[in-house]
Amino acid sequence: MKKDIIIPKVENVFLAAILQWSDDFMEKVWFVHLVNDSDFDIDNVMVVSKAFGTIDGEMKKTSLLRHAFVEVPSQSLVKIEMVEKSVLALNNEFMVTYFIGNTLYDKKFIFRTNTINERATEEVPHIWQPGVVVR
Repeated sequence: MKKDIIIPKVENVFLAAILQWSDDFMEKVWFVHLVNDSDFDIDNVMVVSKAFGTIDGEMKKTSLLRHAFVEVPSQSLVKIEMVEKSVLALNNEFMVTYFIGNTLYDKKFIFRTNTINERATEEVPHIWQPGVVVR
């Protein structure tokens, strides 16, 4: 029975944390974006995020945040959420689920502890700014 289940591979859809100016905080902060670098529009996108890990020997975790997008066009990106400075010391996990046609795709993306930093950046497609990419 399990052999009959086809789990499609997520390709050309990834996350990027980009350091951008925030008028609310009057400084640069990290925003996580969903990048659709494929040739297909992705529909009914659901993103569930959380952070977890150990700080000073104590287990920490954040509450779940849920985001929904009706459509993310091909060759584009959408801003998901801001990552607060104190959460950068934790693993930041994003579970992304979406449809291409009638096929359901899902993948867990994790920014590991302290990997969101300016030294780990590369150019992010479609926004052409430096960011930390997780595939």
